[in-house]
Amino acid sequence: MSFVSSVVLRLGDPNISKHLLRDEGEVVVDEVTHHWFAYLRPGAEGIAALLLLVASWFVAVEVGWFFIIVAVVLLSHASWGWLAVLRDRFVITNMRVFRVHGVLSQSLATMPLSRILDISVKKPLHGRVLGFGHFCFESAAQEQGLRDIKYVGRPDERDLSIQRVVQRAGLRGPRVPN
Repeated sequence: MSFVSSVVLRLGDPNISKHLLRDEGEVVVDEVTHHWFAYLRPGAEGIAALLLLVASWFVAVEVGWFFIIVAVVLLSHASWGWLAVLRDRFVITNMRVFRVHGVLSQSLATMPLSRILDISVKKPLHGRVLGFGHFCFESAAQEQGLRDIKYVGRPDERDLSIQRVVQRAGLRGPRVPN
């Protein structure tokens, strides 16, 4: 493994295992990273920054410095956005759902399975074509850190996964045959 790839792995890993209640038997059912579509904005900003850097070679020096400064600012913003998407994780365990996100400071939002009242899955047209959707969790307390989870890949599978965990935990009544 190269130095660059090991640094990227370390920067992108929010260390989910330190948030698990292993003594209580908590295990990860699914760890959700963002769909590749979430990286498009930072990627477009990075490409625009590179184009500005190339363009700075073909303009007057007085204008070239401005291009370079704008390119550096844009590339910094793109890198920050890319890292923020990379470090944002939504985790489904056998006991709860939680979200860990943040680059320099880390935020953790947790919701026990018993507090989930409803899960809405929104799939815009381009999300249906590309295979992503957005989750909206409804709970009694409306914890804002877990209310909206954007750009979830394979949202139908993830929704069924959560429903299975809730059902297995006995938090919903058994199915009544019709």
